[in-house]
Amino acid sequence: MNKKYRIPPFLENLQDQAAYERWLQRKAIAHVRRDRNRGNDTATVAEYKRAIHAAVIESCGNDFYTGEPLDWSLLSQYSNEESKSLRREYKKRFRFLPSVDHVGDGLGAADFKICAWRTNDCKNDLSHDELVAFCRRVVSHAEKVL
Repeated sequence: MNKKYRIPPFLENLQDQAAYERWLQRKAIAHVRRDRNRGNDTATVAEYKRAIHAAVIESCGNDFYTGEPLDWSLLSQYSNEESKSLRREYKKRFRFLPSVDHVGDGLGAADFKICAWRTNDCKNDLSHDELVAFCRRVVSHAEKVL
């Protein structure tokens, strides 16, 4: 099979090619929309798909920031209806859902890392260095008070 965005080997038993391509397309579109709204007029779906796919391959299935394995079976499984009724407990089930994290501010070239939804929520708009510094402060404080 000669696919431009061939499913990575670590996903072959968890997702099929069509599901992976749909996820990749949706993620690229969402990030392009967001970045264009931020002022990046050069963002394209094709460029973002390439960059997100490269980040998926680079991840080897793990969270870039923590090294934890991601739950790729959760792709496209999130239900807004269940989330509304179960709230925190439902979202907790998706903590290892793979998500696409911007390395920069979204105004330059497409550059992404793959991480758990939980990690992405925590990282928010922090750079990698800012995230590490923040985590060190959290651990340092926890060691003092525990």
